[in-house]
Amino acid sequence: MSTERVNPPELSRPTGFSHAVVACGARVVFLAGQTALDADGKVVGRTLPEQFERALANLLTALTAAGGTPSDLARVTVYATDVEAYRAHAPELGRLWREVAGRDYPAMAVVQVVRLWDAEAMVELDGFAVLP
Repeated sequence: MSTERVNPPELSRPTGFSHAVVACGARVVFLAGQTALDADGKVVGRTLPEQFERALANLLTALTAAGGTPSDLARVTVYATDVEAYRAHAPELGRLWREVAGRDYPAMAVVQVVRLWDAEAMVELDGFAVLP
């Protein structure tokens, strides 16, 4: 499998994402939305960064179980109940991402939503990966 991150100089310099990801591989893994649920189905974490870290860990757990690694991620969408809070915590969220998933950023988007399935959830991540 090969993955190429494409960031054209005509676009603003991406921080924490790639403008495009070209992926060639044998398997595509679609990852369901993950919030900060623990194994008992309860939302954990009282702050946005705590919930983001758990949601990302849950997403990567599903990816690993399917045979992938963080560098296989081609696309991730972040759904946040408060985009202003997400922006305010962006440096910390970026640090958490790099610690857990590295610097091979997928194409990403952040979308504000009114609420998520679990009312206590502040953030949800879904995406897809391309595996060899």
